[in-house]
Amino acid sequence: MAKEKLELADTDVAGLQAEITSMVNEYQQMKFDHAVKGLANPLEIRDLRRKIARFQTEVRQRELAEMTPDQLATRSKLLARRRRQR
Repeated sequence: MAKEKLELADTDVAGLQAEITSMVNEYQQMKFDHAVKGLANPLEIRDLRRKIARFQTEVRQRELAEMTPDQLATRSKLLARRRRQR
């Protein structure tokens, strides 16, 4: 886990997006293979899904870090409005 965090820190956003795309393709292939013939270790599907989520979280954190204070204020207003609508 710690090694993976270091790996994410060294990679740029474009690299992360490319990695996410390849992992999603691999995930879809794993799901198909598991449905057709079964996998030796079906927990690999769960691990891959969680890894994809980690990468997507890192990309989103970087997007939020790059936002200006005005953009963040607009974002929080939108979130508050959505909460009221529920």
